[in-house]
Amino acid sequence: MDLRLVSTTYKGNIRNIHEEVIPFLDDGGREEQLINLYPQVKYQTMDGFGGAITDSAAYIYSLMSPEQKKQMLTEYFGHDRMKYRFVRIPIDSCDFSLEHYEADGDENDEKFSNFSFARVEKYILPMLVDAEAVYGKKLEIMLSPWSPPAYMKTNGERNHGGKLKACYWKRWAEYICRYIEEYRNRGFNVTMLTLQNEPKAVQTWDSCIFTAEEEKVFLRDYVWPSLTAHGLNGIEIYIWDHNKERALEWAETIIDDETDHMIAGLAFHWYSGDHFEALQMIRERFPKKKLLLSEACIEFSKYRADDNLVNAQKYAHDIMGDLNAGMSTFLDWNLVLDERGGPNHVNNFCDAPYLFDTLSKKLMERELQSYIWHFSHFIESGMVRIGVSRYTDAIEAVAFADSSRITVVFLNRTGNPIQAYLRIKNTCAAILLEPQSIASAVIERE
Repeated sequence: MDLRLVSTTYKGNIRNIHEEVIPFLDDGGREEQLINLYPQVKYQTMDGFGGAITDSAAYIYSLMSPEQKKQMLTEYFGHDRMKYRFVRIPIDSCDFSLEHYEADGDENDEKFSNFSFARVEKYILPMLVDAEAVYGKKLEIMLSPWSPPAYMKTNGERNHGGKLKACYWKRWAEYICRYIEEYRNRGFNVTMLTLQNEPKAVQTWDSCIFTAEEEKVFLRDYVWPSLTAHGLNGIEIYIWDHNKERALEWAETIIDDETDHMIAGLAFHWYSGDHFEALQMIRERFPKKKLLLSEACIEFSKYRADDNLVNAQKYAHDIMGDLNAGMSTFLDWNLVLDERGGPNHVNNFCDAPYLFDTLSKKLMERELQSYIWHFSHFIESGMVRIGVSRYTDAIEAVAFADSSRITVVFLNRTGNPIQAYLRIKNTCAAILLEPQSIASAVIERE
């Protein structure tokens, strides 16, 4: 039995991908420097990876040449590359939009007679159509609202939080259903919904505040009945859709005997830190609920734009921790942005796996892309996470398996090479993890 090890390093800030084949030999009773694999210890099943087609991302995509579009989408959605199968799309505008927009902002239009999908059709749908053409079949789409139309809110605007007025709870639920139907009527496969992006955050951009109790009532008494009435109750609903540190309390408040069958899982973001233990506790308390990361990005207001390797390592650390805590789906944020990390109508710029220089017309592949690739390419949909133990916290590791192979992803964020022996049953493979590297090991099962 052999191990195929694919490693990525950035020596001298130059990406280098190296592949080697290492044999498994009798372990000879070795006790030191071990990373143990336990295929018999099984956890969650991996659903897959994806990213967001926002108004901003789709606009930048529209500026690219046909060759650049094909290059980028093939990397993301090609079956031999990053293997993305999910797309997240905002309901109406968000911060990563060129401007505010609403499909129907008419307070007097109770039947949505003036509902218009023109803004979505302008940029988002062409990119989505092209992505599906590369993928070769229908992508699974998650829809997420940032704000109801301004007239429905207590502050009368899309920005700065505000709440949904009580008199519009049913109309907003119907609006969401109409949005789903607009996509489905055009042949797109909307399979997932979050109730509110970042329901605790008062943002300078599109936002709306809910308490956990309010989200529970909105789901139980308005969204679920509306979805059912429209024949849409097969859509997976994810609560929370915000940072990890309060996810457990949100779940404990909302999930009960009345709502349990309505909720597929919890969506979460990464902006407030690791909190992997919070995800583990959710898995323990609610073992049938999925854990889905719905948004992550490197915010240039918090991290240096030129610190590419460190930023990519932050991503890998978080993905690993989330997977080891029970995450089954990873949805990155914008698929592509411009050279500044925009456009963004409130100048909230951030990184993406691809940036496009609108002046030089150059498509730039960021380190984030190669680091996500180590997970999304090697951890296939349908694989099951298996047990792994490490001899040192200098190595981060996560392992998945199916009937034909075992995949292990390693991260070494230190400046030193680390020797390890990957052990399965009574055999070992000697591996050397390069300094500042990420590596994926594939073991074909006999």
